[in-house]
Amino acid sequence: MANVVPHGWREYAVTGAAQREIETLDALARGLSDDYTVYHAVHWSNAERGYAIHGEIDFVVVNRAGDLLLIEQKSGFLEEGPGGLAKRYAEKTKSVPVQMARSLAAIQAKLHARPGCRDISLDILLYCPDYTVQKLPTAGIDPARIVDSRGAGRLAETVARILPAGEGDDRARQVHRFLRDILQLETDVSALIGQARGLVTRIAGGLAHWARRLEFEPHRLRVTGTAGSGKTQLALAEYAAALEAGKRPLYLCYNRPLADHFQRIAPPGGLACTLHMLCDQRLRAAGETPDFARPDAFEWLLERAAALPVGEDWRFDSLIVDEGQDFTEAWRDLALAHAGPAGRMLWLEDPMQNLYLRPPVDLPGWVRLRADGNYRSPRAVVRMLQSLLPADAPIEARGPFQSSGLEVLTYRDATELNQKVKEGIRLCLAEGFRKSDLALISFRGREQSLLFAYDQLGPHRLKTYTGRYDLLGQPIHTEGDVLLESVYRFKGQAAPAIVFAEIDFEALDERAVRKLFVGATRAMMKLVMVVSERAAEQLMAHLD
Repeated sequence: MANVVPHGWREYAVTGAAQREIETLDALARGLSDDYTVYHAVHWSNAERGYAIHGEIDFVVVNRAGDLLLIEQKSGFLEEGPGGLAKRYAEKTKSVPVQMARSLAAIQAKLHARPGCRDISLDILLYCPDYTVQKLPTAGIDPARIVDSRGAGRLAETVARILPAGEGDDRARQVHRFLRDILQLETDVSALIGQARGLVTRIAGGLAHWARRLEFEPHRLRVTGTAGSGKTQLALAEYAAALEAGKRPLYLCYNRPLADHFQRIAPPGGLACTLHMLCDQRLRAAGETPDFARPDAFEWLLERAAALPVGEDWRFDSLIVDEGQDFTEAWRDLALAHAGPAGRMLWLEDPMQNLYLRPPVDLPGWVRLRADGNYRSPRAVVRMLQSLLPADAPIEARGPFQSSGLEVLTYRDATELNQKVKEGIRLCLAEGFRKSDLALISFRGREQSLLFAYDQLGPHRLKTYTGRYDLLGQPIHTEGDVLLESVYRFKGQAAPAIVFAEIDFEALDERAVRKLFVGATRAMMKLVMVVSERAAEQLMAHLD
């Protein structure tokens, strides 16, 4: 089997985002011997004479001698004309021979400028697995360098014929260094983010698939699921199913940002809000205007709403309580009172995300289901958490990313904190994440955080919640390009890259572990932890 660079490509084989290329990579990996190395997703740029040539070669095959065969894959339909083969894109039609010539010239110029690589043999092959070339002599490409649908099953055999295995020498070492270092072989992070979201949604959606196939009456299901286990997908499935059946669903949670997020991703109809928002709506419908200026406004709001009779207008066919670990027993009773007599009820919770250390509520007679697999976070992050969590809070690493995805930076004081946060952001951007893919999360609450005093860190403008909402009920944020949130407000959400900062504690107690768990599991692909020296010392001692 051929060696494939970069590794981990099989993790994305099920996403379908680049399915044809993945199938080709699998055929090359299986069909070629270990005398060959296959590079994929190779990007390069060549700037000369004031203009830039940008291209993409799908695969580069290197033999033991260091000779190269470039493979340009064109999936789908091709056009044949006087100028040879052409590929139609959304904006225009491009000549395949011209594209291939430019690709070959660009990489050849860079390769020959590399010491020790001038005598390397370089060839190129067109692979069009979906199309049969009708006029090979006028295709504009050597017919011996075309593998179309007729020879798709013999791609690896053709590659080995064009590029024999050869004998190893120092040139091969120089070529591999060239491909890895000079061309800076990188994964397209933007593409992988889309693949990661699709894959995580699919595999974590397993909970929604089989949990909704449980049948019992009355339908009272309590799901205790770890972060990234698919609780949101289950909530969405339940909510959407009620709407499709012509019924009214109610989604309740504790955290306003989570309610806003669910409202954005859920289909229209029904009601999705926090418990406090529900009480506010009920009081206003009853002719009362809550006074949020009073010091006990939220406690009064809940007590006053609990005293109101629940009419049919406020009873729902399907009730979903999310963040159940944050509810008190009084809040439980208030929430469940809004389910109709025959209504379905779903209670979702994760005890490790109970940052307020509230005692668990009792739900007698409910069917209980556990989900311990985390499908969202990098496996290195989950493995770190496994060593911190108590035995009664298991978490399994089921995420698609095998690579580390975890870095730790330490700081001594406030000045160094700012420097390390900027370094954390730089590390994420250097790996190809965009600022919109990134969230800066503070271990502290907003009032105790040092970071919320800034509107900018170096070149990065911080985007923070103002505490106000627009006319459509959406939260208003300051102008900025890097989101800054506390671990409390970002609970229930996620981002491809997380800089988890201001991690500081005197003792690695239960509250500290829970906050570490919540913040770390927000990351889908990369986590940078900015930890004080005293906290880092305790963490390292515990992890060792």
